[in-house]
Amino acid sequence: MDSLVWSEQIRFLLAFALSALVGLERERSRASGNPHAAGVRTHVLASLFGFGLAVLHQKGLALALPLGLAAVGGIQVASFWRRSASGQYGWTSELSILVSVLIGILCLVADVWIPTAVTILGVFVLTEKAEIEQYVEKLDRSEFLAVVKFLVVTCIVLPMLPDKNFTSWNLNPARTWVIVVMVSSIGFVGYFLTRKLGGKMGLWVSGIVGGVVSSTAVAVATGRIASRSPEKAGAALQAAILASSVMYLRILVLIWIVSPEYGRELAWRLPALCGVGLLLALSVPNRSSQQERMDNLTNPFEIVPAMVFAGFFTLFSVATNLVRGYMGASGLVVLALVVGAVDIDPYILSVARGATVEKILITSILMAMLSNTVAKGVYFGSQAKPVRKQAFLRYGAWALLHIPLALI
Repeated sequence: MDSLVWSEQIRFLLAFALSALVGLERERSRASGNPHAAGVRTHVLASLFGFGLAVLHQKGLALALPLGLAAVGGIQVASFWRRSASGQYGWTSELSILVSVLIGILCLVADVWIPTAVTILGVFVLTEKAEIEQYVEKLDRSEFLAVVKFLVVTCIVLPMLPDKNFTSWNLNPARTWVIVVMVSSIGFVGYFLTRKLGGKMGLWVSGIVGGVVSSTAVAVATGRIASRSPEKAGAALQAAILASSVMYLRILVLIWIVSPEYGRELAWRLPALCGVGLLLALSVPNRSSQQERMDNLTNPFEIVPAMVFAGFFTLFSVATNLVRGYMGASGLVVLALVVGAVDIDPYILSVARGATVEKILITSILMAMLSNTVAKGVYFGSQAKPVRKQAFLRYGAWALLHIPLALI
């Protein structure tokens, strides 16, 4: 089948359809009590106007596009001032018109995914206006500043870091910080979802999204919940196991980004261990429907945790080379078992960034996960007396399953 040719006629129809979608959302807003929201006709006309400007620009009328945009912008500014004079503030209605004009222009001059993405994101923002405003009102100022600081430091520091290897251990500052940003970004998604959902959807949901941030932190937090509220002990154990299950998928994604070769080697092992964790979680008796919030998760975009991760990553990179040089393959397995009780992300990523896949390195990655599973079982079980036996049995059996996968 021949691929679709995006002719000017099809692009024209796309501009019409996308702007109509924005207009429909504004019609909904007007029906909800916003009399100043322009409707479908206005947004379609604005988009067709933008499409026409793009056509004139392509025909050689260089001033058509800037003058047309200036005219539309002037009309929207006049509309804003007229409304603000009567005490009604807000740029949403005017900006949505400008977005429709932009959609019309992009439909002709850009790849079609760009105006489509602009439309989808624009409609989402307009539709979820109330939800976004509520979230902003609840936003923790210190957390917001932590994110801003991290981004500023990254944008300033990363370009200045040398992108070359130093010492015989091939330490690369730029690549190390890129890995820090990658891990922190994935962790922040889980952190955001945990803060957003809170205790609304039960401990098992908190465990799943918390596992994206830190399954160890979830094990400690849920252990405290089980100790404090024995009637929630079953749900707490489920959440802890689910968080550890998510860990395998999170680490697989990180490994695949750092080294697709290692990702392919672990592509079936880690999902298998995740599946075992899901079965173990489902096997926990749980009659509690109460909700609980976990508050000890750290914002991954805080500067200090990011620097600690970078330090561990560098330390484990050096330690891996030293141990392998002086103790051989058996030394790597011992090192993996030791670091599993601390933080396995920097160790595993430092191992996986190797150029060639080696069986002993695959084994050391799985041994680090085995050790980490045992550690989390101890962290949880030492606090959760009501389900201590259940926790030790499940975490212990789970840990033992790592061994045959490491030997295959």
